[in-house]
Amino acid sequence: MTASENQSYRIFASKVVPAPITFVQRRRTTGMSRGTRLSLEETPYDHAEFSRLWIVATTTYGVGDIVTTIALIQFSESVNEGNGLLGTAIDTFGLWGLVGIKLVAFAVCLAFSLGGARDADPLLYYGPPTALSLVGAFTTVYNVRLLIG
Repeated sequence: MTASENQSYRIFASKVVPAPITFVQRRRTTGMSRGTRLSLEETPYDHAEFSRLWIVATTTYGVGDIVTTIALIQFSESVNEGNGLLGTAIDTFGLWGLVGIKLVAFAVCLAFSLGGARDADPLLYYGPPTALSLVGAFTTVYNVRLLIG
């Protein structure tokens, strides 16, 4: 097997596979022009890494924030939802309004992240799950503090 001068290879699980390359190297070696989209299999990102990023986002934003917000709504008489959009959704549709808004936000961020993977754009790839994780962690801690305080 011959390797091009810009591509390195490594042995992984008794198979020779191309080593991960950075976004800049991929653009230079493939001649990828702006607007060219890759298939998800061609992206320079690891699928396990993608899964781990979104598991953290799901845990903090999807589970932590939703569960603590529901606990506050159900068990606290003195605390109301501070977000106007979520407050209106909860007043109109009940707890399903809260879950629906969170699912829409999650789906939009997932779509941006998949688009970032196809465009080999690290900001769009890492940004949405990182932002959801940070928002989810902050609001979960804040809601727990309101619950116990």
